[in-house]
Amino acid sequence: MNDTQPVSRTLLLERGSCSQRLAVLEAVGRAGGIAGRVRGLLVDGRFWHSRFPRLRALVPHQVVLAWPEFMLGGQWVAVSELYGDLGTLQEGGGFTNTGGETLFDAVARTAVDWDGTTCSSCDLSGHVLTDLGYFSSRDALFQAHGQTLCLPVRIIADPIMARRAA
Repeated sequence: MNDTQPVSRTLLLERGSCSQRLAVLEAVGRAGGIAGRVRGLLVDGRFWHSRFPRLRALVPHQVVLAWPEFMLGGQWVAVSELYGDLGTLQEGGGFTNTGGETLFDAVARTAVDWDGTTCSSCDLSGHVLTDLGYFSSRDALFQAHGQTLCLPVRIIADPIMARRAA
């Protein structure tokens, strides 16, 4: 759950939270010469309650989320549209944040729409409390807005949230 964990550590551990795995994707893009940025979103913590019902006490009221974007074909493309535009991806069903699927996993099969531009089953805009804007990197976002979880909670949550690479 350490949002500022170096990508090299995530790769060494061969596991990471959704955010840490998105950071690896960003690093791969940059290493390949693809410009990247992140959109900062302040998301209602209740979004994660259905996924972690026994850990609700550890889920903060607000979560800072770094949503990557990549410069492809002269335009910024959100990670949620790497597999197709939001209109096409809405056929994959919605994302509810229940069960084992994470946001990182979901983008491969369905729309993850933070702006409310797609069907209601794909629309997560109701969970966005504040759009924090765009940042040149996730490091810049977390430097400006801090990490969501304090160190003691990160230590408890990391083994639960981290997933092994497939």
